[in-house]
Amino acid sequence: MPRLALSLLLAFPIAIHAQVGRAQGGAANLEACAKIEDPQARLACYDRAAGRAEPTPAKTPAIRPGDVFPRHAAAEGDRCERPPADSLLDSRWELYAQDEQQPLAPTFCIRAYQPVFLMPFYSSRPNRTPRSPNPDNTLDSPLDIDNTELKYQISLKTRLLNDIFGSNGDLWLGYTQISHWQILNSQQSRPFRETNYAPDANLMFSTSFPLFGWNARMLGVGLVHQSNGRSNPLSRSWNRATATLALERDDWTVTLRPWWRVLEFGEDNNADISDYIGRGEMEIVHVHDDMQFALNLRHSLRGGERSHGAVQFDWAIPLAPPLRMHVQLFNGYGESLIDYNHRAWYAGVGLSLIEWY
Repeated sequence: MPRLALSLLLAFPIAIHAQVGRAQGGAANLEACAKIEDPQARLACYDRAAGRAEPTPAKTPAIRPGDVFPRHAAAEGDRCERPPADSLLDSRWELYAQDEQQPLAPTFCIRAYQPVFLMPFYSSRPNRTPRSPNPDNTLDSPLDIDNTELKYQISLKTRLLNDIFGSNGDLWLGYTQISHWQILNSQQSRPFRETNYAPDANLMFSTSFPLFGWNARMLGVGLVHQSNGRSNPLSRSWNRATATLALERDDWTVTLRPWWRVLEFGEDNNADISDYIGRGEMEIVHVHDDMQFALNLRHSLRGGERSHGAVQFDWAIPLAPPLRMHVQLFNGYGESLIDYNHRAWYAGVGLSLIEWY
């Protein structure tokens, strides 16, 4: 006990000396802080003298190239992230209303267009002798092709320009490719029987007005080039100017799309194509329990011997996201360009990665 008391007596003067030293140092620091003219620097000096920790500066999100819109900086996150959609057509064409408090819809972002699928495809009557009114586009000897082939479709689009007319009018560029691959035809080295390439441009306008009990949600005009990229006698191609009226109600959409063929200069390798593939189409899509049903109707809009058309039904059933089972049935003319004036029915079941909505 006497030893402990002696230790405390020796430590007490040392502690007093240390406190006095800190007090003198603090007073000196306060005097130094008072001489600082800049208010923010002087406040920071006082905080340090009082022993307060300096606040950690807030992290400012880095703005990456392309994240700044003409109206204001984009919100944190992916520049191409889709905004919340109010309807089916809105989810596909991003028709949400624009105002000064919203960023412009992003450009040059890859978006879904038409379904992307792969399937075995059966034809009831393969077109072994493609023909056309032009003798140069009529095959002399029949093709050795099978009834069953592999069909796949790739379809994407991107917005090139937005709000061209005030706060409305988006210019979209699209590309769709459909291929028919004779994968089982080993005797002919498994050739691609037909591939159709279809780049297009569409100027779309967001609308909202009642029409026959539906909401007219979108209007548009466009240009489409479609070709199979082959030489005579199998060359097929045409150009069209299109108009689009898209309606929606609940889980249904109806798209009406008439078109007018742009006449070719010089030799026409399929002069009667409009009488078979048609002069317009109507597409009806319904979403139910995450399944999607689509019915496409095409017609030449002519009577008598010029009356031709086609009907196509598609059914997409969810599997393991994002995969779906895709069923397709087709009956009529023009399942592909080489078959534009050939009638048959077709059926396929496969997988899809992207659907309409």
